[in-house]
Amino acid sequence: MSTQIPVLAITSGEPAGIGPDLCAALPRREWPARLVVLGDREMIAARIHAVEPSLDIIDYTRDGAPREGCLEVLHVPLAMPASAGKLDPVNARYVLDVLDRAIAGCKSGEFAGMVTAPVHKGIICDAGVPFSGHTEYLAEATGTPLVVMMLVGGGLRVALATTHLPLKDVSAAITRPLLVDTLRILHKDLQARFGLAAPRILVAGLNPHAGEGGHMGSEEIEVITPVLDALRAEGMQLIGPLPADTLFVPHTLEQGDAVLAMYHDQGLPVLKHASFGGGVNVTLGLPIIRTSVDHGTALDLAGSGRADPGSLFAAVELAIAMAAGRPKV
Repeated sequence: MSTQIPVLAITSGEPAGIGPDLCAALPRREWPARLVVLGDREMIAARIHAVEPSLDIIDYTRDGAPREGCLEVLHVPLAMPASAGKLDPVNARYVLDVLDRAIAGCKSGEFAGMVTAPVHKGIICDAGVPFSGHTEYLAEATGTPLVVMMLVGGGLRVALATTHLPLKDVSAAITRPLLVDTLRILHKDLQARFGLAAPRILVAGLNPHAGEGGHMGSEEIEVITPVLDALRAEGMQLIGPLPADTLFVPHTLEQGDAVLAMYHDQGLPVLKHASFGGGVNVTLGLPIIRTSVDHGTALDLAGSGRADPGSLFAAVELAIAMAAGRPKV
C-alpha cells in the first residue's frame, strides 16, 4: 500500500440505480481510509453534480492520496450513456467490469477490501449473463468453493445456509456437507473477522416448529441435528435447531452471537425490519474483505437526491474496521 490507511474500492453498482447517488454522500464525512469509487467518471460526475454541485472529483492514481471534500474515481467506461431510473441491458457488462476491477485490486493488494453498491440481477440476466448475485459472483471470481452471506445490523448477525434459490429448491439444497462447511466458515470468520474467540451460533430449523419431532418435516432429524451434534463434538457452540418463529425473540437472541437461517426469507426480513437503511451485507469465506449495502437499486429514487446513504456508510465503516483488524461488533 502507498498509504498507511486502508484503501477501499467502492463499486458504484447499477448506473441507472442509486449507487452513484450514494457515492456522492461519501465526502460528507471524514473517514480513516482512502475511498476510491469505481465507475464511469462522466456518469458519476453528472449524477453527483445534480445533487452535490460543489463536489470535486479527482482521478484515482495508485500512489495518490485522499483529499478532503473530494470524490476519488477510478474510471471504468460505460458501454452506452446511462440515465437515472432507466435500465439498459447494454450496460450489464459494464456493471460486471466494475466488479472485476475491484476484485482484481483486492486480490493484488491494491485495495484492502471492497464495498459494493446495489446491482440489478434481472437486467444482467436479460443481457444473457447468468447472474444470481454479488455473493455467488465473488465466490467464482476468487475461486472460493463456498461462501456465506451474512447481514449485520440492528444488533443482529444473520447468516444464510442457502441464498438466492427458489423456495421449492431449498430443502434439497440443505445437505449435511453444505451445513458442515457453512457452519465452519461462519465460526471461523466470526473469530477472525469479528473478534469472537468462542462464537455462539443459533441455528434455525427448516420447517415450522423445527419439524415438530418429524411431524412437519424430517430435515431437522435427518440432516440438521446430526450436523450440529458432529460439530459440537469438535468444540463449536451451536444451539438448535430452533423454530424460526421464536428464534428471534430477545431471550433467545441473548444466548447467541449470530444466527444461521436455512434460507433467504427466513432470516433477512427480521434483520431488515430491525436495521433497514443501516444494515450491512458481509460475504464470509472469501480471501478478500467484501461488505455491501442491504438494499436494492431503488430506480425510483435514482437522481432525485433523496437516496439515504446510511447503509453505505455502515458498510464502509465495517469494511474499514475489518481491514484494520478491529471489527465492529
